[in-house]
Amino acid sequence: MTTSALRRQVKNIVHNYSEAEIKVREATSNDPWGPPSSLMSEIADLTFNTVAFAEVMGMIWRRLNDSGKNWRHVYKALTLLDYLIKTGSEKVTHQCRENLYTIQTLKDFQYVDRDGKDQGINIREKVKQVMALLKDEERLKQERAHALQTKERMALEGMGSGSHQVTYGRRASPYGEDYSRARGSPSSFNCECHWWLTQGKQVLRLVHTCLVPVVLLHLLG
Repeated sequence: MTTSALRRQVKNIVHNYSEAEIKVREATSNDPWGPPSSLMSEIADLTFNTVAFAEVMGMIWRRLNDSGKNWRHVYKALTLLDYLIKTGSEKVTHQCRENLYTIQTLKDFQYVDRDGKDQGINIREKVKQVMALLKDEERLKQERAHALQTKERMALEGMGSGSHQVTYGRRASPYGEDYSRARGSPSSFNCECHWWLTQGKQVLRLVHTCLVPVVLLHLLG
């Protein structure tokens, strides 16, 4: 497990983030690679649940408002948003249009890293793409229709080969198999408790591994 992944896991526990929020945080992390399509697909499915939709969008807006040094948060949030507009609930598009100004302000995003590279250029270009899609109703309909056809085709191919859908991670969803069950039911609560207990033990084990050498060096010094 990387240091950044450990840090995210600790924050997830400390802030008691929901499954939907954790998935968005994972998809929009500072890791130097893009969000997995399988993870974005799971997040898109979650947007059809009322509770999860609010959690997903809330975390995305937080990522979009992040500072320059966390430019990957912003870029990946735009990438995820573009994906959700095409494949998620139509409520994603409606909320984006209601908050168009927030997205539009990112057209002036600036951040130059230590090597003098302009990391904001990709964000500025991605904003243009998202804005153009939101303003072109006909193109948006075509994109959503194409995405639906692709999803249905992949589902049929999966059934034909006898394979099962592979989900991102091992955690059982508290939103139910069809993402229609709200959080808080006894079964979902038990799943969450087990998951948090397992993750908590892993974090404590890692923290213990990191701290013991430091303490010993301090005592011996």
